[in-house]
Amino acid sequence: MDGPSRRVWVCRPTRPALVLGSTQDPSILDSRAVARAGVDVVRRASGGGVVLVVPGSMVWVDLAIPAGDPLWEADVGKAFWWVGDLWAAALTDLGQGPCQVHRGGLEPSPWSRLICFAGLGPGEVTVEGRKAVGLSQRRTRAGAVFHGAVLLELRARQLVDLLALAPADQDRAALALEAGVVAPPVPCTDLESALVDHLP
Repeated sequence: MDGPSRRVWVCRPTRPALVLGSTQDPSILDSRAVARAGVDVVRRASGGGVVLVVPGSMVWVDLAIPAGDPLWEADVGKAFWWVGDLWAAALTDLGQGPCQVHRGGLEPSPWSRLICFAGLGPGEVTVEGRKAVGLSQRRTRAGAVFHGAVLLELRARQLVDLLALAPADQDRAALALEAGVVAPPVPCTDLESALVDHLP
C-alpha cells in the first residue's frame, strides 16, 4: 500500500504457481514433482499455508485499507470480519449459501500449517459448513492488505502430489481437503463483479 487510500487489486494469474506462506520453507515441496509439473514456486508476504494457483481456477482479490480508516480494526482477528462479510455477500448474490463468516479464533486441522485451505481462520467464509473463502493479512504501520481467494476448482490431488509427503499422507490430506473445502460453481468474472459491487 503506497498512500492513504483504499485499494482493490483483482489478480488474474497467467501461470500455475505454488504460493508459499511467509514462514514456509521450500523443503515442504517435492522439488522433482514441482519441476515435472512446470509449476513456479513463489512466496507471499502474509502467513499461512501453501496455495496452488492455476489460471482460471480461482478468484483472487486483494483489498487494502490505511490505518485510521473507518474499516481499520486494531484486533488482528476482528480485522478480517468486514472482509469475510464482503465475500459472503458476493457469494450469496450468486446463489451460494447459506454462507457463514467465522468470527472465532483459528480452527486448525492436522494439515492447516501446511495447506492454506485446510484450516479455518477469522473472517473466512463457509458455505454449508465447508470452507469457501481463504483469507490472509499483511499489516504495517501504514495499513493492512487482505488477500482473499475462492477456489473454483479444488485440485486437492494435484496440490498434495507436489508436497513432500509420504503417499499415505498425500491421500489423507487430499481426502481432508475434499471433505472440508467447497469450490462454488460460479463464473470467475461474476464473483469478481459481485465482490466489487459490495465494496464499502
